[in-house]
Amino acid sequence: MHLDFTLRLLAAFACGVAIGFERQLRQRTAGLRTITLVASGACLFVTLGVLTGNGVAGVTQIAAYVVSGVGFLGGGVIMREKGSVQGINTAATLWCSAAVGVLCGSGHYGPAIEGTGIVLVTNTVLREVSRMINATPVSSADLVREYVLTVIGRQDDEIHIRTQLSNAMDAQPLSFLSLTSEDIDDAPPRVRVTATVRMHPKDQARLERMASRMSMERGVSSISWAGKSVETAPE
Repeated sequence: MHLDFTLRLLAAFACGVAIGFERQLRQRTAGLRTITLVASGACLFVTLGVLTGNGVAGVTQIAAYVVSGVGFLGGGVIMREKGSVQGINTAATLWCSAAVGVLCGSGHYGPAIEGTGIVLVTNTVLREVSRMINATPVSSADLVREYVLTVIGRQDDEIHIRTQLSNAMDAQPLSFLSLTSEDIDDAPPRVRVTATVRMHPKDQARLERMASRMSMERGVSSISWAGKSVETAPE
């Protein structure tokens, strides 16, 4: 029994090292030691069920608790920064490492090795495939971006500017999310008209044409636009 326990633990350790080594090379949050500990710990918990003689039901119950515990651990490596979520792949790798440890603890060495191979292929080969897909032209991606167009002109021409801006939007065609006006304390009195639109980044040329056309309108002293972060379009 002791030899069997040792084999299971060594198998989990080896699988954890294999997965963690790749993560460590890429300087991820969860590297060699973390991944190895997760795989070994999952194995120890499942082996406990085997050693206490609780049968398949007991082992399955312990495995379920391991999955829940690793879920909290994975949540700790997920971060949100500047509107994007970071660390999801690392959390998923932790989750898969725990699954490999559970398989080793249950004595299923073949599936554990195969699972380790799948994790490594996913984090290496599919990584390059993902980069190739991300390098495709943005026009083929299902994206949306928010743009803010700002027009500054004479206060007396506010209605004219808003009207011409609306007509230019209809001509492209584009649709407003918002259109606001704000007086500027200056001499002579001026007004700032701000239009917010959402569209695919490939249509950015429409916005540039509209801005160029608006710059020639009566009373317009300056015009500018800026794009915010790109988001995935909702389904």
